[in-house]
Amino acid sequence: MGTLGIINHNLMRNFKLITASVLAILVAIVVVQNREPVATHLLFATVVMPHAILLFIACTAGFALGVLLTMSLKTKSKTTQ
Repeated sequence: MGTLGIINHNLMRNFKLITASVLAILVAIVVVQNREPVATHLLFATVVMPHAILLFIACTAGFALGVLLTMSLKTKSKTTQ
């Protein structure tokens, strides 16, 4: 790896660090602004939780479904080839 490769590697590492820091700050702002409780109806039960926790659960569920769908599609495409 030449000098240019090392510079690109360091630049990419710094970019990832800056991006992760900005995202962490944005998440902290969302959590601070959404501390009030909200009632959520799940079938026959009503759960009261902070709005930030509800957002976290929804985002986590969406991420997990996206990962599972991607894994499922990759498995199907490998078996058809």
